[in-house]
Amino acid sequence: MQNNQQKSAKIPFLFFILLLGFIVFISALFYWAQIDRRLPKLYKKEMDSALRGSIISKEGYSVSSSKKLYKAVVDTRNINPNKKELFIKLYSLYSGESAKKVRKSINSYHGTVVLSYKIDAISAQYLRELSKKLYRLGIFVSYEDKKRGITFIHGLDIVESGEYRIYNYKDILTPVVGYVRKYEKNRITKIYGVKGLEKRYNDVLNPVQDGTIKGSKDVLGNIILNGYSTINTRIDGANLHLNISLKFQKIVENMLDSFKKELKAKEIIACVMESKSGKILMLASSNRYNPSHIKKSEYRNLNVNAIEFSYEPGSVIKPIIFSLLLEKNRVNPYDLVRIYGGKFKIGKKVIKDSHKFDWLSAEDVIVHSSNVGIAQLAQKLDYIDYYNGLKKFGFSKPSGIDLPYEHTGIIPRIYKLKKEIYKAVTAYGYGIRTNFMQLLKAYNVFNNNGRSITPKIAEYYQDAYAEKYYTLDKSYKQVIPVDIAKRVQKILIKTVMKGTGRNARVQGITIGGKTGTAHIAQNGKYSDLYNSSFFGFANDKNHSYTIGVLVRRPTKEHYYYASLTAVPIFKKVVEEMIEEGYLKPTSK
Repeated sequence: MQNNQQKSAKIPFLFFILLLGFIVFISALFYWAQIDRRLPKLYKKEMDSALRGSIISKEGYSVSSSKKLYKAVVDTRNINPNKKELFIKLYSLYSGESAKKVRKSINSYHGTVVLSYKIDAISAQYLRELSKKLYRLGIFVSYEDKKRGITFIHGLDIVESGEYRIYNYKDILTPVVGYVRKYEKNRITKIYGVKGLEKRYNDVLNPVQDGTIKGSKDVLGNIILNGYSTINTRIDGANLHLNISLKFQKIVENMLDSFKKELKAKEIIACVMESKSGKILMLASSNRYNPSHIKKSEYRNLNVNAIEFSYEPGSVIKPIIFSLLLEKNRVNPYDLVRIYGGKFKIGKKVIKDSHKFDWLSAEDVIVHSSNVGIAQLAQKLDYIDYYNGLKKFGFSKPSGIDLPYEHTGIIPRIYKLKKEIYKAVTAYGYGIRTNFMQLLKAYNVFNNNGRSITPKIAEYYQDAYAEKYYTLDKSYKQVIPVDIAKRVQKILIKTVMKGTGRNARVQGITIGGKTGTAHIAQNGKYSDLYNSSFFGFANDKNHSYTIGVLVRRPTKEHYYYASLTAVPIFKKVVEEMIEEGYLKPTSK
């Protein structure tokens, strides 16, 4: 009985020993399965990363495009010690790297070393050819890892490290074109759009599918293409084609640079839009940057202030209010309006004019930009019609232009427009905030038979299969009747011929427009700083264009009025349009 008890006690002990042995065995299998034993693989996979699409100008020039980067990797243990200097000389010759740098990299570590990180596609091809020659020259030899009991040979490998964005013309078309940022995906550097067109069309420009090749490899590490290998085609992102001509864009940018310096302004913005289609032919700023090398001092230039900066527009709002009065039959252009010598009081506020008229016709209130006159006329507009009219023209709503981060501005709340003072000050451009593009779109109504259209910078994008997808929105909204638009158009032409826009006249071209000079509010009160603007149009027999110019904070002494700042720039833009063939003057 005692022997039986001893035998029973041994059974759990034996079970424990067997279980422990099984656990050790499984653990050993798991360990050897997980560690990198550098066993030679019989197959290979090569990846051909797809690239981001390009942004292309009207003439077909590449504004921004992507290129691949490669890195060169070698295992120093496989370099024949007797032929190390030959390897260094040959690699230096093919790669362009200094022999001293290559030698330092090889001697710095016993194992896998990256010799170069930023190799372009052409150099990568040369280095791949070099790798084959190095095998034939016996520069690479097998290495036995005695610790692991394996032998391997790894030569010179040229592998993708990522892509980088090239901005071929530096600061041209900035900040509109935008810029990109990098991120890592599967150890490959990728990029995505952050601002401007790069951001707005990020999904269009992004690559669709990376290319891959899988198959057995030969002794030199090359993939053997046969029935067992698999290939996935690389599909790059679509190319974005713009309505903007780089030549015309650069001409205007240079011009704005000169005017900014002369007027000592914070920024100048100019834009030309094809009135019937909404195509943006030029959108320029004096504040630009090089997307490839953005400096800290240029951070303030990264925003597209044509849509990301809102401001009180001043007198350029007057024709819009006047068109609403005409539409509701609240005024006749030939009605006489008393101006009181350029000074008029509503409640506690005294409204003043720059010119001291006693009487003006209703349309001459616009021609001579009378605050007193428009303040009185605005009282005839019902507050609901006033509010809805501003909304109808697109204020406080996105313009729809193909750029991100638009600031839509504000209009007075509907109940405020019941009050005389709000009707008055809004009518000459205070108490309302708008952006440059909203005003350009609104003025286009007068040059497009009362219709509102969506402005577009990009014309179409073309995918890897050459299919074109057009971005233009051909639909339109009838904002005001055709006859009202034509009437305001004539008043704007008269403003250029006889009023505040006289400096915009160009022989043989029909030009209309309105000036705006608005105080800038600082710390709760209006300062002696101004934003000056001129919005209008330039037409010949066959073409019609809507043009806007904004001069932010000109500080040249006595040069804050729009007639002395924005208007001459407008005229210069029109003259350049004639030079570039956009407009053809009629001869007398």
